[in-house]
Amino acid sequence: MELFFLSLLLIFSGGALALILQRFFTPMKAAAALFIAAGCLLGLIHAGLWMARSGEAAATVYSIEYLNAFTLAFRIDGLSAFFLIAIHFVSMLAAVYSFHYMDHAEKPLATAVNYFFFSLLVGSMALVVAADNMITFMLAWEIMSLSSFFLVIHNPDAAENRRAAYLYFVFSHVGALFILAAFGVMYGHAGSFAFADMSAIPDSVKILAFIFAFIGFGSKAGVFPFHVWLPHAHPAAPSHISAVMSGVMIKTGIYGILRIYALLDCQRPLLGEIVLIAGILSGVLGVVYALGQHDIKRMLAYCSVENIGIILMGIGIGMIGAAAGKPMMAMLGFAGGLLHVLNHSIFKSLLFMGAGMVLRKTGRRTMDALGGLMKNMKVTGTTFLVGSVAISGLPPLNGFVSEFLIYISGFSGAAPGGRAFVSCLAVIVSLAVIGGLALALFTKVMGVVFQGEPRTEAAQGVNETGAAMRFPMMILAGACLAIGLFPVGFVMMAMKGVSALGLGYDGSGMDVFIQLSANITRGGAVFFIVFFTILAMRTVLYRDKTVSMGGTWGCGFTRPTPRMQYTASSYAGSILEFFRPVAPLHETHPPIRGRFPDRTHYHSHVDDIAEKGMTPGVVRPVLFLFDKLRWIQHGDIHLYIGYILLAIVALLFFV
Repeated sequence: MELFFLSLLLIFSGGALALILQRFFTPMKAAAALFIAAGCLLGLIHAGLWMARSGEAAATVYSIEYLNAFTLAFRIDGLSAFFLIAIHFVSMLAAVYSFHYMDHAEKPLATAVNYFFFSLLVGSMALVVAADNMITFMLAWEIMSLSSFFLVIHNPDAAENRRAAYLYFVFSHVGALFILAAFGVMYGHAGSFAFADMSAIPDSVKILAFIFAFIGFGSKAGVFPFHVWLPHAHPAAPSHISAVMSGVMIKTGIYGILRIYALLDCQRPLLGEIVLIAGILSGVLGVVYALGQHDIKRMLAYCSVENIGIILMGIGIGMIGAAAGKPMMAMLGFAGGLLHVLNHSIFKSLLFMGAGMVLRKTGRRTMDALGGLMKNMKVTGTTFLVGSVAISGLPPLNGFVSEFLIYISGFSGAAPGGRAFVSCLAVIVSLAVIGGLALALFTKVMGVVFQGEPRTEAAQGVNETGAAMRFPMMILAGACLAIGLFPVGFVMMAMKGVSALGLGYDGSGMDVFIQLSANITRGGAVFFIVFFTILAMRTVLYRDKTVSMGGTWGCGFTRPTPRMQYTASSYAGSILEFFRPVAPLHETHPPIRGRFPDRTHYHSHVDDIAEKGMTPGVVRPVLFLFDKLRWIQHGDIHLYIGYILLAIVALLFFV
C-alpha cells in the first residue's frame, strides 16, 4: 500500500503547488501537470504490479484511526486494482493534455483552482475504489462529488455553466442520500461499518439495500433516467475534465454497484433483471438522444449513457447467469462488462480530447458550424476516427472485444425456456440495435465535422498546435488498437477483477472464447493491413504521374457552396423519426412565402423524456427546499453555537 499512498501524495502535491505558484502561470501549469501525472503513473504501476501477481492474490489491507472514533480502512483486491488502472491511466494523460489546453494566462487563479480540484478528484476516485468500510467510502465519495462540482463550474460567469453545476450537485447528492440509505439498512442489521460484515443480513433486506444502492450509484454513473446531469455538465467542464468525468468518474458508480453486489452475496435473478433493464434503456435511448444532438460535447455525453448501458447489460447478464447456475454465462458477462469499463475509459477520453482540440482551435462546439477539419488537423481527425471505430464496436479495435464477450455471454445462456432465455435474447437484440445506431452516429460526426468543406469561417485555416494535447490522443488511440489486436491479456485482467466478486468460478473453459475474439480482431487487422498496403502502393505508383482534375457534371448547376452539404440534422432525421415516441423531435422551419422570400432557417431539437420528467419532479422541488432553508445560514455565530448545543442535547437521548 506504500506505493498507493505515495501516488496520492504526489497527486495532491500537484494541486497544492498550483495554488502556491499561481502568479507564475507557465511554471504553475508545468508543476501541477507534472506532479499529477507522476502520481498517476506511480499509481498505475502499483495497480499493474498487483494485477500481474500470479494466482489468486490476497487483498492488500490497511487501516488508520480517524478522530479516535472511526477507522479509515482501505483494501485493494482484483476489482479495486482493475478500476485503479483505468483511473490512473486516463487521469495521467488528462494531466498532460491540460498543459496546453488550460492556456488562459489572463485567469491564473481560475487555472490554479482547476488544477487543485482536479488533483482532489483524481485522488478521491482512487480512495473510493480502495475504501473498505462505510465511513471511508462516504468520505471519499463526498470529496469526489464536491471537487467535480467545482470543476464543472470552472467558468461561473456563464449562466449555462452555473445551471449545469447546480444540476449535477442536486443529482450527485440525492444519489448520495440513497447510498447512505443503503448503508443505513445494512448497518442496522449488521451492526458494523465494515464491508466484510454485510453478507450476514437477511435476504429480504439485501434486495432493498441493493435497490437503494443501485439508484444512488446509478445517479453517478448516468444510468437512465438518472443521467439528466450528464449532457449539461460535460459541455460546461473543460475538455480534459470531461474526459476524466466521462471516462472514469462515472465508472465509480459501476464499481459501487459491483462492490455492493459482491458484499451482499445475494445471487437472485431479480437483481440481474433490474440491472439488465436499466442497461437496455440506457444503451438504446442514450445513442438515440446522441443522434439528435448538435453540440459535439453534449453528443459525447449521451454516448456515455449508451456505453454505461452496455456495461450494465454485461453485468446484468452476468448476475442472471450466476443466479441460474450458469458459470460460463456469468463469467463472460461480468468479464465483458468490466473490460468495457476499461475500453470506454480509453476511447471516450480520446473522443473528448479530440472534441477539446476542435473547440480550442475553432471556438465552436456546434457540428454544423464545422467541417473539413481533417485537412489541417490530421492527428486529431485520425485519432478521432480511431475512437469512433472503437466506440462503434468494430474490429480490430478494443470496443469490439468487450461487446463480443457480452454477445457470447448472451448466446451461451440463450437455451429456450426460462427467464434467462428472455434476458439473453434482449441483450443480443439490444446490442445489435445499439451497434447499428452508434455506427450511424459516428459516421455523421466524422462526415460533418472532419470531412467535406468548412461551413463557417471558424473552421477555416485551423491548426492543431500543442504537443501536450496531441500526445495523449495518440497514446489513447494506440491503446485502442493494442487491446483490439492483443486482447487475451486484458481479458485475463478483467477475469481477475471478476474473481474478486466471490462467485466461486475460476474462468476455466473460457480459453476458446478468448481465442475466438483474438482471431476475429486479427482478421480485422489483416484487412486493414491489406487496405493500407494497397493505399501505399497507389501513392508510390502515382507519385510521378500527371493527374488531371475536373469538375463533375452538376446537372446544369455549377455554383455549389458548403451550405449544400449534409448537416447533422438532415443526416439523422430519418432515424430519429422512427424513435419519435421516445425521443420527441421538435422542428422549427418558417415556411417560404412570396415571390421574393426572406431568409429562413431550420432548427431541430430532441427532447429527453427523462429530463422533462425529472427536472420538475426532482430538481425544482429540491432547489425550492434548499431556497426555503437558506435562512438557517444567517451569519450569526451565536445561533450557530446554539445549533451545536441543540444537536448535542438531541444526541444524548440516543447515546
